[in-house]
Amino acid sequence: MTAATHPGLAGRPIYLDYNATTPVDPEVVAAMVPSLEREFGNPSSTHAYGRPARAALEAARDRVAGLLHAGAGRIVFTGSGSEADALAIRGAVLANRRPGRRPHVITQATEHPAVLAACRDLEELHGAEIAVLPVGPDGLVDPLAVADAITDDTLLVTVMHANNETGTIQPIAEIAAAAHERGVLVHCDAAQSTGKIIVDVAELGVDLLTVVGHKMYAPKGISALYVRDGVALRPLVGGGGQEGGLRAGTENVPYAVGLGRAAEVAAAALEAGETRRLTALRDRLEAGLKARLPGWVHLNGHRTRRLPNTLNVRIDGMRALTLLDDVAVLAASAGSACHAGEDAPSPVLTAMGIPADEAMTAVRLSLGRWSTEAEVDAAAAAIAAAVPGRSVRR
Repeated sequence: MTAATHPGLAGRPIYLDYNATTPVDPEVVAAMVPSLEREFGNPSSTHAYGRPARAALEAARDRVAGLLHAGAGRIVFTGSGSEADALAIRGAVLANRRPGRRPHVITQATEHPAVLAACRDLEELHGAEIAVLPVGPDGLVDPLAVADAITDDTLLVTVMHANNETGTIQPIAEIAAAAHERGVLVHCDAAQSTGKIIVDVAELGVDLLTVVGHKMYAPKGISALYVRDGVALRPLVGGGGQEGGLRAGTENVPYAVGLGRAAEVAAAALEAGETRRLTALRDRLEAGLKARLPGWVHLNGHRTRRLPNTLNVRIDGMRALTLLDDVAVLAASAGSACHAGEDAPSPVLTAMGIPADEAMTAVRLSLGRWSTEAEVDAAAAAIAAAVPGRSVRR
């Protein structure tokens, strides 16, 4: 597909904010229609209306599991990635806490706000101790630091797979190995990596993993949590026995079906070389910016251990929000969409040791399924043209 074939992109600004949200793939929309128009039954009903809904729900669950190479374990559908993170973090700690002991949780400084919020809730509401580990200048947390931080009271390590702002990919397999040596559970927020690179829960060695629908061309309002067999969780919402007793409430079958189809499409795209295509576009965009603004463009995050679609750069002397306001032909971000519009330095970048004034110049450019070479070249030219006082090479 090209950008022009998607109804949400045709004739509009160049979209380079795929890490904030993705257009819903037309194949996903088509897959959802039967559950919206005809198979409307409650999947808990055993009659002729409920059975097709149950079958569609379970097929979707299997498709998500397939994308994650999850041969064993459960897929629990949730309403958002934030909910999935909270279920994993609070659910694991509350289900496994030891009487008379203060639970201990390890995370790291550049986590998504949903993870940090769930950790704060445990601290404030349940007396947990939270260890927030620093990251290096490239955004990586040291697996040895994780191992050193584990105590006899540590119940959970939660570290994201790939950062939503810089794209830096954490050494999850090494972290999980260190945690499991001490009998500690591991949760990984894979909202940004799923569908862009291969995410194999067995290879990563994680016990819990978050998938977010609207980051992988499914609708907003549907996400999933992978739960390894044998891992006990306490549900956030009690009531009925839906989702294996882990999330009460009648299931959102059409959106679950959409996520299942999105997982199928993503798996096929990965097989067809989507990671390589995105990497080439990302590198072309970076090269285009550096050629037009020689010496003024600086990469944020790890040079090689990063998502294929994500380019986060500082442009000397140009505040990001001002730049993006001036480049009307481009839709991009000055950081995480969770902090959109805030004229403040990114906590992710400052945690990496980038001075606040420099962090204010950072722009996140994230590509996706409908990005093209022509768009990348046009975006580089438009950004360079908006930077005043620079020697711009045409």
